Amino acid sequence: MSQYRIGIDLGGTKIEIAVLGPDGSEALRHRVPTPGSYDETLRAIAGLVSASESRLGVSASVGIGIPGVISPATGLVKNANSITLNGHRFDYDVSQVLAREVRVENDANCFALSEAADGAGAGFGVVFGVILGTGCGGGIVVHGKVHQGRHRVAGEWGHTPLPWPSGQEVPGHLCWCGKHGCLETYLAGPALARDSDGPDAHDASGLPARAAAGDDIAIDALARHADRLARGLAVVVNLLDPDAIVLGGGLSNMEHLYTELPRLIPLHAFSDVIATPILRARHGDSSGVRGAAWLWPAA
Repeated sequence: MSQYRIGIDLGGTKIEIAVLGPDGSEALRHRVPTPGSYDETLRAIAGLVSASESRLGVSASVGIGIPGVISPATGLVKNANSITLNGHRFDYDVSQVLAREVRVENDANCFALSEAADGAGAGFGVVFGVILGTGCGGGIVVHGKVHQGRHRVAGEWGHTPLPWPSGQEVPGHLCWCGKHGCLETYLAGPALARDSDGPDAHDASGLPARAAAGDDIAIDALARHADRLARGLAVVVNLLDPDAIVLGGGLSNMEHLYTELPRLIPLHAFSDVIATPILRARHGDSSGVRGAAWLWPAA
């Protein structure tokens, strides 16, 4: 097996590639826009891999993170919000294009694996990774390995309902998955923006500054969001009892979460003491692509 590992993060708007050297350090990184069709996506991935290997003069293993999963029943991609992938034998097709075995995993699982391997969750036995960005996802790593589950949906936390909802939170917004009240419709960035500035709002990045300046609307919206996030994570503690929870995605940069969540989660979790550390991702936006590379162990 090559000592070099390629990770690819296949997103809805961009494809990012990184090459990790034998010591785990990053030797190369590049990104291109995601094409509009499935076949063009395969060609773009092949071009990125070929160009990266040529530039470094190496051959490498390849792991890819996708915003969905490979169904163990059909071998086809399912649950991908990048809909061009759904219904395709992506792992087989990309392996054929690259003429080698390629490992494909859910992007949230890749994030969790990256942080468990050499990020904020390094040294913890069971790590639950949370992505809070344009969507809301989760991944589980147990002693260095992704826990996929029988149906490859372990960690699909964003598509579970908001726990202990108030009357005003029921039935909740319609989620793209077809159900109402999913955590994603309360916790993702667009949901937080809507809650603070109305149905046409999409950007929540300025809310912490507004709250710090005394804006009551922003203060209340962030408080509701932290409470909802704490309720969602309390269920994770009750079911999985992880050794650490690592937050990633754009909303993970909100400083108040790291003081509020340790205070709020124990109000809902079923234990006399809750000491689960809530950690900020060490690798930030790089965790997805690094985790894809980590799908192959170091040689």
